[in-house]
Amino acid sequence: MSDPVSAPRPTLEAVAARAGVSRATASRVVNGGAGVRGPLVERVRQAVDELGYIPNQAARTLVTRRNDAIAVIVAEPETRVFTDPFFAQQVRGISRELTGHDNQLVLLLSDGASDDGRLGRYLAGGHVDGALILSLHADDSLTGLARGAGVPVVIGGRPTWSEEHTGRGTLYVDCDNRGGARDAVRHLAGLGRRRIAHITGPLDQPASVDRLDGFRDVLPDTPAELIVEGDFTPDGGARAMRLLLERSPDLDGVFAASDVMASGALRVLRERGRRVPEDVAVVGFDDMVSVAEWTDPPLTTVRQDIEEMGRLMARLLLRSLAHATAPGSGDLQPPLLSSIVTPTRLVVRASA
Repeated sequence: MSDPVSAPRPTLEAVAARAGVSRATASRVVNGGAGVRGPLVERVRQAVDELGYIPNQAARTLVTRRNDAIAVIVAEPETRVFTDPFFAQQVRGISRELTGHDNQLVLLLSDGASDDGRLGRYLAGGHVDGALILSLHADDSLTGLARGAGVPVVIGGRPTWSEEHTGRGTLYVDCDNRGGARDAVRHLAGLGRRRIAHITGPLDQPASVDRLDGFRDVLPDTPAELIVEGDFTPDGGARAMRLLLERSPDLDGVFAASDVMASGALRVLRERGRRVPEDVAVVGFDDMVSVAEWTDPPLTTVRQDIEEMGRLMARLLLRSLAHATAPGSGDLQPPLLSSIVTPTRLVVRASA
């Protein structure tokens, strides 16, 4: 009895023989080439199914000029990437979209400029067709590295630079950070809160700046002591909350620029004997259910569809690649594609 594990893998020649076509015709069908009549395509596909043939990726790449692999680069240390549910949701959305188009996700982490050489060599090595870059900071050079390697890019979040600086458009997917922040602060003010503080995210990231701008749109005269910079972590939110209470013991409202920072702020308020929302009302940003529905009390927050934003990033990049590899196209960025800004909405729970 033959051992199926050691049985030879079916070859392209075997597929061609089973389908009754030439090897060249079978190769074009299997590797995504054009110019084969419909009935022959069906015969080859049936032979592939019957034999369990697995195409050779190297041969497929020669025909399609594609690796069917996309790099997802996160500009954060691994300790944050693997503990912050924001990244899990965004990468899940990206993965589902790529899987639906038979593409592989390659996760790359960047912990600052020391990783530039490694990432640049990998991108230039022809391993991936494009890159999705998450959590860019003002001093990051990742987009330039990818472009220097000839790799198309879509960014998660508004870029940190002006288009005049780059000389060309940059595709990105973001949410209405400023509008969402305005909704959060208006809600607090509508509850009668008169001493409202803001815990920002890192101010070298546009999302944090946009949310701070939204806060100031509603409360332009807020004194500086009621605005403290955080770092999108629970501990950062806790540190900022302690400082705010030291500066302004009479504060009665807090808008935190992320749910995880809001969770840290709630912990400190509880430690200090402040009732939420009776003494201090708290609003976050993100609406990550794993955080917002499990805080004590459940968190009022601004919802952005994080997973859908990941899907949209992958979709934009795949459309860009389809244009770039189309016959006669020499441009990396298709002219009809544009960046996307998704809406936000306030989700009211018990904290405010």
